[in-house]
Amino acid sequence: MMQATLIGASLGPGDPGLITRAAWSALTSGACWAWPVTGDGASHALGIVTRAGLTPPAAGLALHFPMTRDPRILARHWSDAAARVCERLRAGADVVFLVEGDASTYSTFGHLARAVQTLDPAIQVSVIPGVPSFQAAAAALAHPLVDGEEPLAIYSAPTAMLELHALLARFDVLVLLKVRPVLDELIDSLTELGLLHQAVFVERVGTPDERIVRDLSQLRGTQVHYLSLVLIHQDRRRGLGAGGV
Repeated sequence: MMQATLIGASLGPGDPGLITRAAWSALTSGACWAWPVTGDGASHALGIVTRAGLTPPAAGLALHFPMTRDPRILARHWSDAAARVCERLRAGADVVFLVEGDASTYSTFGHLARAVQTLDPAIQVSVIPGVPSFQAAAAALAHPLVDGEEPLAIYSAPTAMLELHALLARFDVLVLLKVRPVLDELIDSLTELGLLHQAVFVERVGTPDERIVRDLSQLRGTQVHYLSLVLIHQDRRRGLGAGGV
C-alpha cells in the first residue's frame, strides 16, 4: 500500500489569489485537511481557503497550538496534534496542513512535521512553497525590497531588538516580523536614530483587514494584530533605484 503523506500547503499571507496551483491541487485532491486554530476556534489559514471558495471536508482536523513559550504546554499540544494526524496517515489518507504564508518561514508546520515523524519516522513529508508575508507587503507598497546590491535581513522583531543598532548599520533593508510585543520599543529606537520615516508598518496583508501605516508614531501605545510586520528601507545608493519606501 502506498505510504500516505503529510503535506504542508503554503497559502500565502491572506489574499486567496496567491494560493499556488500546487497548493490548490493538494486542497482539491480529496486528502484530509488539517489547520491550526486559536483558543476560540478561529483560523487565519482556513479563512484564506474559504475566501477562495473552497469548503473544508467534514472530517477535517482543527488543531490547537497555543500562543505560549511554555515548553511543557507546547510539547503536549504538539504531541496531541501529531497523534491525530498520524491516525489519519496510518489509515492511508494524505493530510494537507493549511499554512498561512510560507511553510518554511516561522511556520507551525515544521514543528508538526517533526512531531509526526518522531511518532512514525516512516511517514513522508512534502512541502509546497508559498508567498511569505514580507514579499506580499513589499508588493502592497509597490516598492522592491532590494533591486541591486543592498544587503537584506529578515528577523523576528524581539530578537532584532537585542542588536537593532548593529543590524541597521549592516543592512540596508531590514524586515521585522512578529513586531507586536516590541512595537513601542522599536518606534522609540527608530525615532532616536532618525529612521522612523524610513519604516512602514503592514498588518494582515492581503486580507480584507489589511492596514498600512507609514507614520509609525501613530501606533505608539496601541494594540496591533499579531500578523504584523515592519519594513525598514535605508537608501544608501546601492540599489538600482532611489528613494525610501
